[in-house]
Amino acid sequence: MFKKMMQAFGVGAPSVDTVLHGAASSPGGQLSGEVRLSGGNTDADVEKIELSLVAEVETGDDEKRGMELRRVTVAESSRLGAEEQRTIPFTVSLPWETPITEVRGEQLRGMRLGLRTEVAIAKAVDKSDLDPVRVEPLDSQQRVVDAMLSLGARVSRTDVEHGHIRGLDQEFPCYQEIEFFAPPHFAGRLEEIELTFVARPDDLDVVLEAGKRGGLFTPGGDALGRFHRNHEEALRTDWTAEINRWLEAVSEGGGQHGVHGHRGHHGHHEEHGSGPGVGGMVAAGAAGVVGGMVAAEMLEGDEEEAEATGEEMEMEGGEE
Repeated sequence: MFKKMMQAFGVGAPSVDTVLHGAASSPGGQLSGEVRLSGGNTDADVEKIELSLVAEVETGDDEKRGMELRRVTVAESSRLGAEEQRTIPFTVSLPWETPITEVRGEQLRGMRLGLRTEVAIAKAVDKSDLDPVRVEPLDSQQRVVDAMLSLGARVSRTDVEHGHIRGLDQEFPCYQEIEFFAPPHFAGRLEEIELTFVARPDDLDVVLEAGKRGGLFTPGGDALGRFHRNHEEALRTDWTAEINRWLEAVSEGGGQHGVHGHRGHHGHHEEHGSGPGVGGMVAAGAAGVVGGMVAAEMLEGDEEEAEATGEEMEMEGGEE
């Protein structure tokens, strides 16, 4: 009786560890790895094993919550013997709108994206594991970020925010923002530039928002620009010239490109940057995950502690 009671509280119950394989993935790519189960003191009935891709989202007023972007079942009901070791390989397709976490091997500070493993065990406490996921830009996205850096813009911060961009077809009620300090030759004219990608299998929308500094006789404000390309066109586009022309137009009072977008109901666009030497270019990092649904227990007790201390939270786990 005592052993059964202790197992119900998780003592002597099975444990789980998820290991991700390979280097960073890209939006629309594959994430592979294996779930490693270790049996407890007695046999256990595993009802199912599910994996969920979870991002941290800023929902407004600096509140951050976990949003589930994708969920897959990797194992159905089975019996796990006492002290049995079992390995379950898996492959998960990443959504095309998956936020980027690194550029050229440099981590974007503040971004939190993880793969959560949930093991439902009959008559016992469910087990879970959360491992950080590495996502690098598509080649078409990389070209845009490199252009921003070549203009002299420097990354200020990156986050994911709740909301939709007007006129664009989004899979999720959220978007990632990469915020840059304006290039030196726009100093005094532009305050900051925000970059958002909305990727799909065949094409890409690039959304820019630039804050224009007001003068004694001229009003300030934000201008929005939207550029649509298929991925091949994006690789051939001279983004440095394209973006510079748009910034010049904005600084002179124009720059609107039809219906570009709008801020979400909560928060505002924040930039995400990447490119050569990103580590030295990132001035500050702040992460948020945008979402309407909160992924249960994603942050567990660490979230409250981190909010109380103001410190950046660390995800447990790693890759092999």
